[in-house]
Amino acid sequence: MGLSNKKDEMRWTLDNFDIGKEIEKVKFGNVYLATEKSSGFTVALKVVCKTKILKANLQPQLKREIEIQSHLRHPNIVRLFGYFHDDAKVYMIQEYVIKKLYNVLKAQENQRFSEDRAAFYIKQLMEALIYCHDKNVIHRDLKPENLVLTEGGDLKINDFGWSIHTKDSKRRTVCGTLDYLPPEMMSGNSHDKSVDMWSVGVLLYEILVGKPPFEAPTYGKMFERIIDAQYIFPQHVTPLARNLISGVSILAHNFLIQK
Repeated sequence: MGLSNKKDEMRWTLDNFDIGKEIEKVKFGNVYLATEKSSGFTVALKVVCKTKILKANLQPQLKREIEIQSHLRHPNIVRLFGYFHDDAKVYMIQEYVIKKLYNVLKAQENQRFSEDRAAFYIKQLMEALIYCHDKNVIHRDLKPENLVLTEGGDLKINDFGWSIHTKDSKRRTVCGTLDYLPPEMMSGNSHDKSVDMWSVGVLLYEILVGKPPFEAPTYGKMFERIIDAQYIFPQHVTPLARNLISGVSILAHNFLIQK
């Protein structure tokens, strides 16, 4: 059951929806729980203010996000059913997924998952990333805040705001979240889909340890730790998990030096 995606049935307006409570605040807008009136189907309606997008000169980024996410079909990626706009706002009709991985993680004892649970999430994330990369899509902003969990506990990738569709293997845009930025971006060099693999290693570390691997008191110190791949494993992280995190990092960036 869901919303039709036939082109002749996608002329949505606000009149098609009963708008419910605000789910969350996002940059340049808000997300609301909504019900499509004719089907009774529950969705998340992401509402973005055009004035704020124009002021930040992010029209191309928003357009890419909509174009990319609306064409992705994978069980571990949040669906974008369609969009519409009026004079003031852009409305994105998204699959409603109940929980953010970040909030679930922070609610755990010591703010970390067991290795079995972490392995389950990473497996689903990798399946979604393989699908994206096969379609020449790089997400470029993987982190707990952009991953969500269904009621049944499955993981899905959300928020493709920094994503790019490209057959060009190298990009130079610096984007994403500081804790997860790879050395290439930090040093101003070109990057490719390996940036997503780097983020997988950082994510796995964070959900096993309870904090990102390069956390530091100052930006300068964090920069140094990322460039030199300086991170320390707590004693509770098993050798197998350590090898996986280090292996992902090495696959993404052969020049990494662990100190």
